[in-house]
Amino acid sequence: EMAEAALGAAGLHFDELNKLRVLDPEVAQETAQLREECAAFLDEIVEFQKTVGSLIELVDQLAKVAESEKMKAIGARNFLKSIAKQREAQEQQLQALIAEKKMQLERYRIEYETLCKTEADQNEFIDQFIFQK
Repeated sequence: EMAEAALGAAGLHFDELNKLRVLDPEVAQETAQLREECAAFLDEIVEFQKTVGSLIELVDQLAKVAESEKMKAIGARNFLKSIAKQREAQEQQLQALIAEKKMQLERYRIEYETLCKTEADQNEFIDQFIFQK
């Protein structure tokens, strides 16, 4: 034991197989355990990175789909606006046509009244002419 203490003081130790070691067997065991835990931690980190990578990919795909749908909606809205403008223009044209036809109707009514008056005047003249004979 004295030899072990002297070796221990010099930083040398015997392991379970009685081989001479620089590291304390306990420290060597803790180091090996820490190495295993680090390896397991690294594996978990790699798995986490894979999960995050696939999540980012999925979010990117969803963003592309959302952008595509947004563009479709904007296109549909613009199309509906253009249809509304076309209908408005058609309505204005039809209103103008109605106004024109009303004016034409008024001219025909006046012309008809004038012709009726002329006919009545002519009939009266004919009646007077016949009675004078």
